[in-house]
Amino acid sequence: MTFSTIRLGPCHAIPPRRMDGFSLTEMMISVTVGLLIIAALTSVLISNIGSSKTNDRTAELQSNGRFAIEHLTRELRHAGFRGYTWADPTYPPTTMPAVNNECREDGAPSGSFIANLRQGIWGANDSFPFVNCPPGAARLRGDVLVIRHANGKRVLTLQDNTVYFRSSYAVGEVFQGLASAPPITKLPLADFAVEVYIYYIGLDGVTPALRRIALYPDGGMYDELVVSGIEEFQVQYGKLDTAGNMQYLDAASGGSSDSSATEWDDVISAKVWLLTRTSRKETGYADMNSYTMGDVTYQPSATDRGYRRQLFTGVVEMRN
Repeated sequence: MTFSTIRLGPCHAIPPRRMDGFSLTEMMISVTVGLLIIAALTSVLISNIGSSKTNDRTAELQSNGRFAIEHLTRELRHAGFRGYTWADPTYPPTTMPAVNNECREDGAPSGSFIANLRQGIWGANDSFPFVNCPPGAARLRGDVLVIRHANGKRVLTLQDNTVYFRSSYAVGEVFQGLASAPPITKLPLADFAVEVYIYYIGLDGVTPALRRIALYPDGGMYDELVVSGIEEFQVQYGKLDTAGNMQYLDAASGGSSDSSATEWDDVISAKVWLLTRTSRKETGYADMNSYTMGDVTYQPSATDRGYRRQLFTGVVEMRN
């Protein structure tokens, strides 16, 4: 057997394929550019979040302020409503109403505050003159506004303890209802539930708020929240001077249970200021403004400057 010899040519080494990549310098440049882009995007994101929070706080201020102004406007326009009569109510009534936790000035007879429907509007300038008020009715600051009126809806069936105003074309009188009493069904007599409210600045948790003490159908006075985020409340009362010009003054003379003729009979409008405040502080923000409201100039304390604020004002003409 013969074997053939195979001769191979010279062997050549195959060079390795070249692998292109980043040098250390190029990588450092890429990382730096990437970090700059991320920083820019983060800055934009933080700015957008801050703007969104500012917009939310502005919306909170406007929502609370508008609600408070609209609420007070509606109640002020009803102040002094007495059903079918313009005459001053009979006082004292045949039977003085007995009201639980009745807010009244020190020394005033029981029931006299609720029964004094002659005063559709009354106020106290930067003070809270009432005693015997519901537990928790703690005023922080600002004016106090009292609004009294008969409800606009005629009542046919009476309820126990509810305070009513019985109105005719010539006269009217406050009384306390009995469910067993026969209803008034023939005009010109008609019964209307009495509504009494005392507005003041108190607290909603730890946030200042517009609150009120209200007369309830069960014959008691109770404290309730109107709207949160109201820090200051001021009212001035409009009267015509001898020349027929409107002038706005602080609270007139005469007590809240005084059923005789007082300066409050001459009040025909009210000017209201409400200072709203956000519920939370804003980092990096400092409110250095001063807010003028009637006879008061309010400036936030050093510890409260981180809240945003907005001032609302309105003039309401009395309809009754």
